[in-house]
Amino acid sequence: MKKILFHTCCAPCFIAPYTHLKDEYNITALWLNHNIHPAQEYMKRRDTLKAFCEKENIKLIMKDEYDISIFLRNTVYREDNRCYSCYYERLKDTAYIAKKGNFDAFTTSLLYSKFQKHELIHSIAESIAKELGIKFYYQDFREYWKEGILLSKEHEMYRQQYCGCIFSEQDRYWKR
Repeated sequence: MKKILFHTCCAPCFIAPYTHLKDEYNITALWLNHNIHPAQEYMKRRDTLKAFCEKENIKLIMKDEYDISIFLRNTVYREDNRCYSCYYERLKDTAYIAKKGNFDAFTTSLLYSKFQKHELIHSIAESIAKELGIKFYYQDFREYWKEGILLSKEHEMYRQQYCGCIFSEQDRYWKR
């Protein structure tokens, strides 16, 4: 069974893709999300993923290094390109960990959300995979959107209301 390192932005975005891949692949979840703001939001998402992985006996690598300054250094005054920087940093770190850990491939739950820039994620991941010499497992997980919502509610998961960064929080809650 091939080993996939699955970068996981949150449990609700992970649950449906995981459910569909778990019988075919040996999946290890990776928590690596320095972009999430505020710290309480980061902790809620982290703890929800950790609880789900424990309940389902899923291997989990925790890169629990909350430091919003990394995200801000890469995006302040570049807000129009913030998603590129955020995706790139997390996917590059994921690919590096996958290569060092002898995984067959890496992927990301970012490919689940209808609100993420799907083609940009795919392009960045393929480029990084080529650069580092590790396979990127691509699948358009958006087909599981409704199923993921139902599953996450069934499991009583914390469900966030925005992507995670301070800019997406503003976009979500600030009425202009």
